Amino acid sequence: MIKLFKNLTKKDLLIIFIVILLVIFSVFLDLKMPEYMSEITRLVQTEDSTMKSIINAGTHMLICAIGSLLCTISVGFCTSLLSARFSKSIRRKIFSKVENFGIAEIKKFSTPSLITRTTNDVTQIEMLLSMGLQLLIKAPIMSIWALLKIIGKSGELSLVTGAGVIIIVLTNIFIIKTVSPRFAIIQKLTDKINGVTRENITGIRVVHAFNAEKFEQNRFNTINDELTGVHLKITKTFALMDPTMNFVMHFQHLGIYFVGAYLIIRSGMMEKINTFSNMVVFSSYGMQVIISFLMLTMIFMILPRAQVSAKRINEVLESEILIKNGTFKGETKETGTIEFKDVSFKYPDADEYILKNISFKVNKGETIAFIGSTGSGKSTLINLVPRLYDATDGEVLVDGINVKEYDTKTLNNKIGYIPQTAVMFTGSVKYNVSYGDNGKKKPSIEKIKEAIEIAQGKEFVEKMDKQYDSNISRGGTNVSGGQKQRLSIARAIARDPEIYIFDDSFSALDYQTDAKLRKELKKYTKNATSMIVAQRIGTIMNADKIVVLDKGKCVGIGTHKELLKKCAVYKEIALSQLSEEELENA
Repeated sequence: MIKLFKNLTKKDLLIIFIVILLVIFSVFLDLKMPEYMSEITRLVQTEDSTMKSIINAGTHMLICAIGSLLCTISVGFCTSLLSARFSKSIRRKIFSKVENFGIAEIKKFSTPSLITRTTNDVTQIEMLLSMGLQLLIKAPIMSIWALLKIIGKSGELSLVTGAGVIIIVLTNIFIIKTVSPRFAIIQKLTDKINGVTRENITGIRVVHAFNAEKFEQNRFNTINDELTGVHLKITKTFALMDPTMNFVMHFQHLGIYFVGAYLIIRSGMMEKINTFSNMVVFSSYGMQVIISFLMLTMIFMILPRAQVSAKRINEVLESEILIKNGTFKGETKETGTIEFKDVSFKYPDADEYILKNISFKVNKGETIAFIGSTGSGKSTLINLVPRLYDATDGEVLVDGINVKEYDTKTLNNKIGYIPQTAVMFTGSVKYNVSYGDNGKKKPSIEKIKEAIEIAQGKEFVEKMDKQYDSNISRGGTNVSGGQKQRLSIARAIARDPEIYIFDDSFSALDYQTDAKLRKELKKYTKNATSMIVAQRIGTIMNADKIVVLDKGKCVGIGTHKELLKKCAVYKEIALSQLSEEELENA
């Protein structure tokens, strides 16, 4: 919690200082009122007192009440402002941190958990600041100040008040010990319920197609019931507080009046007035003490969950970024070259290598393709170039410079990356194709149209209602898989990069569209380097170099015809897709 609050700015600290001053002044006014009440009680019972004196004491009491009200309103405004400012700052920091995460960090936390930490967990901290801060400051000040006011005035009445305080403190300790561990469980179950809901919504078509609605409901209900059960246990524990408070409050009143009555009976005439006055003071201050501990109870309802949330937020903010940003931003001697020098890779915390001793070089204007069975490491290999992962051993060079030395933006500006799963963002076709910053001017509408035409998307885009201004839904749910792939390819083309990376980016295209696209792409990217991962032999047979991977090892490098002669793995893949006659004529 303390680590998280180190993110408070000087302005936030100033607001807290103002809140503390206002709370202290409010407590002073609240504790001043019983004194005036005691004075009014004494004046009423004194023969020579005047109405003016009584009205004067009552006026002071009213001024204190109004002053306390104004202070409380001001404190509420300040804490609301502070909580809103702080939660906005924390959400921004979490988002910025996650933006710098690599795939390894995303997998470590999981997407649903990161969403929960950015929303629900930050809300818990916001509640603590808006509701808990004023109570956290006011409760101890008021309780200690009120106790100091009554200690020494009457030993018997002090014991009655002290007994009530002890009961409340013990009850609070029991509740906190019981509920604190359960709040951590609640946040983890919230992650799970978000994950299940997200999966169900994302895969709703598959759920319907396989009549899996009941299965998904049962899956959701299992976690939901578990979450509800933990909430109920916490609620039942907190339910002890209300009757305990009422018991202590009423019996403290009864105790004070019972003990007071006994003292009055034993006192002389003058002492009776003072004893009765003390009873009024003790009753009022005793109520203030009980209210203070009631405030602390409310804090204890918020604080444990906020502590869990703070810990989860700190885990994100303090998470070490595995892929460190380099500093190189200058010009390079080479352009469009990619070289792997004895590269091996294994995932963090994994024992076995996914890639082993991969070496090759591709020059500007050349096309290099990668093929192999599922799980052979093709996508992992090309993901080392844009540093979605870093090589465990060896070096990956772009334009003669190790990718680890590049400033991330500088490296990304050299690359046009088309991922295996086409990603579309909410917005227009034009927005999606011109997405991002390539270190140059934003692509013009003419450039966007050209990119879409090369990607064979012109026909379907111009049939849309608003053509290039037509809306694309989140995730591209209103366009087909092939259309998403073509728009994703157009996005890379619009950047005019030195290097194109196609990670199985033609898989959703029919053979005719695939052939047309590759033909146009070859003309347009003749001065750029292309890296292609593909499953189809037809997509890569014209590449300048083809790298064949098998279980993470390079088992062949060469042209299509060379590999047919000398690489058994490649020939086996080729024959599974094309006949010998088609291969010979290719």
